Amino acid sequence: MIRGAITRRGFLGVGAAAGGGLLIGFDLLGCGGKRPAAPATGGATEAAGAAATTAAPGGPPADLNAWIRIAPDDTITFLVHESEMGQGVLTSFAVILGEELRPDWNKGIQAEHAPANRALYGHQVTGGSTSVRGNFDRLRAAGAAAREMLIAAAARRFGVDPGECRADAGEVVCERTGQRARYGELAAEAAALEAPAEPPLTEPEAFRVIGKGMARLDTPAKTDGTAVFGLDVRLPGMKFAQVARCPVFGGAVRSFDDSRAKAVPGVRKVVQVPSGVAVIADHTWAAMKGVEALEIEWDERGNGAMSSGSIRAACRRALRKAAVARAEGDVAKALRAAGRGRVIEAEYEVPFLAHAPMEPLGATARVADGRCEVWAATQAPGPSQEAAAKVTGLPLDKVTIHTTMLGGGFGRRAQTDFVAEAVHVAMAAGAPVQVVWSREDDVRGGYYRPMSLSRLAAALGKDGMPVAWRHEIASPSLLKQFGPLERGLDRTALEGAESLPYAIPSLKVSYADVDVPITLWFWRSVGASQNAFVTECFLDELAARGKKDPVELRRALLAGKERHLRVLDLVARKSGWGTPLPRGRGRGIALFESFGSVVGQVAEVSVEDGKVRVHRVVCAIDCGPVILPDAVRAQMDSGVAFGLSAALHGEITIEKGRAAQGNFDDYKVVRMRDMPVVETHVVEVPPGGELGGVGEPGVPPIAPAVCNAIFALTGKRIRRLPIRLT
Repeated sequence: MIRGAITRRGFLGVGAAAGGGLLIGFDLLGCGGKRPAAPATGGATEAAGAAATTAAPGGPPADLNAWIRIAPDDTITFLVHESEMGQGVLTSFAVILGEELRPDWNKGIQAEHAPANRALYGHQVTGGSTSVRGNFDRLRAAGAAAREMLIAAAARRFGVDPGECRADAGEVVCERTGQRARYGELAAEAAALEAPAEPPLTEPEAFRVIGKGMARLDTPAKTDGTAVFGLDVRLPGMKFAQVARCPVFGGAVRSFDDSRAKAVPGVRKVVQVPSGVAVIADHTWAAMKGVEALEIEWDERGNGAMSSGSIRAACRRALRKAAVARAEGDVAKALRAAGRGRVIEAEYEVPFLAHAPMEPLGATARVADGRCEVWAATQAPGPSQEAAAKVTGLPLDKVTIHTTMLGGGFGRRAQTDFVAEAVHVAMAAGAPVQVVWSREDDVRGGYYRPMSLSRLAAALGKDGMPVAWRHEIASPSLLKQFGPLERGLDRTALEGAESLPYAIPSLKVSYADVDVPITLWFWRSVGASQNAFVTECFLDELAARGKKDPVELRRALLAGKERHLRVLDLVARKSGWGTPLPRGRGRGIALFESFGSVVGQVAEVSVEDGKVRVHRVVCAIDCGPVILPDAVRAQMDSGVAFGLSAALHGEITIEKGRAAQGNFDDYKVVRMRDMPVVETHVVEVPPGGELGGVGEPGVPPIAPAVCNAIFALTGKRIRRLPIRLT
């Protein structure tokens, strides 16, 4: 582990001010010339990956703006205010900034997480597939403004007009005189200049790196082991802790006896914190054994009888009072008029799901000398800073969040509970503490994707085409924790169902909230992961009943939906839809729009000894203009793996108010040997259009594609996940 007396950011915060480095500021809602204060760095830290940095010869590095730092030796560091959790944001941000800055990509290009700073970066939460599409314009403006200031500084040095100069490959050149200066030489001079309010941007047709292939900047560190993840952090004098939390949702500590825990060698202190009872020790093993030795009496607060069955029954009761989210035509009349044999009814169910990232939760906190520092693999540096400030009572500028690499997130690390808990424990310990969650802590710890029950009815016309569609959803509300639901509707529970793209004359979608004490949170693709399964499988039922090919039915119902049709036609063509398959295989399709992108997937499956095997998945996506093609393909691979794990295995069942599952033996994920071949095809879109997300849209279609393939092969409908054939 690397330990230093001062952080790179701490040094630069002082050095840039003392050395007159270049600083360009932007209003995050637009591009302007106002200069903000330099990022608060939080002072000295000692942590893995936070090695001391000395100024390069010629002066300290210069922050050109909140995202770009250039050292005198021409090393360029792109500061990224979003979290890197495998999706490639460190590289994609560097590409967007670099498109306008025009560095020498063969020299010293690096990217690192920016500190939490609301004034510079806004709310600072990574999620919803918003990183690139939410920051594309401002990053281009930042890169362009920095380029123009470097040109202006060079023109002054050369004694020429800025119009005679151009920036390229990390230097500014005067076309007429041949004079040239490196970016690293110009930073201090550029610091005295005003940032242009509206810097000229590169025309999309002239992009050099956006949309092209590029090696990821985080790959070397992840390959050689120098990348720092949340549980890699080490501080001098650091202790380790685990927390015993009530196994019953909504419960709390009534009393506890810590005498046996304190007798465990290495245990230093046992304290009660808001989330439970913390055992603080010299190392993780002692903390774990100390937790096992605790004798705790829990207050179940009346929730000990709750079960999956009781929640399911509550959902069915709630459907009687569902609030209408969308209504077109007269569904009831169309269902009555359809006639015998042309009305289809079904009930679909999806379970609670844990996020289960491969790196379990944990955070390291130090509270001392009127400051708080937290090292965490977090998707939410901004809210984490606010949570730590609330716990300590310190102002935000006295709280520093150091964002490490994330060993997976999937939404769970956008919560701040584990950060606040670490701060509570550190305050009680009077020393730096790393709170480590076991796998069981993580899987049983709540903050699940809500379960959902859907009741559907549809009517077919005499031509076999759908004329009515009714979809009633009952689910615990994820959004209710943020305040009252508008019109009684949880929009996350309605994602993709309320916006059903198919042209059906009469349509009604409604939602009913079900009150449970289980903690809920955003899970990768949120409500789209539930409703894609429901709507795309039910549409497949209508195709079969109406004797329609599933692709042709979708094509007929999507008239005028050009993006959907492009994706549908591409995935059908590339998958060989309609062509013979090897004996014993079935093929199924699903198409879904989420997070600004349309994704179609075709799955090829077999069933052997009652077990489903997915052999091949063909994926097509329209995500608008592409920044990093390899990242899009990687995210589709990842989405298929994540969604397939949930479809085949994922389920949190509730027994006696507790989660029954605890580790990967009973909360299984797809293993490498079970992973299908994934072929991704990206719809080519001209540059300059609207961007879509890629981190989440690959998840929703895989479950319905697989279930529809099972029906094509076996004639059995899957209406409840995870998939069970017996």
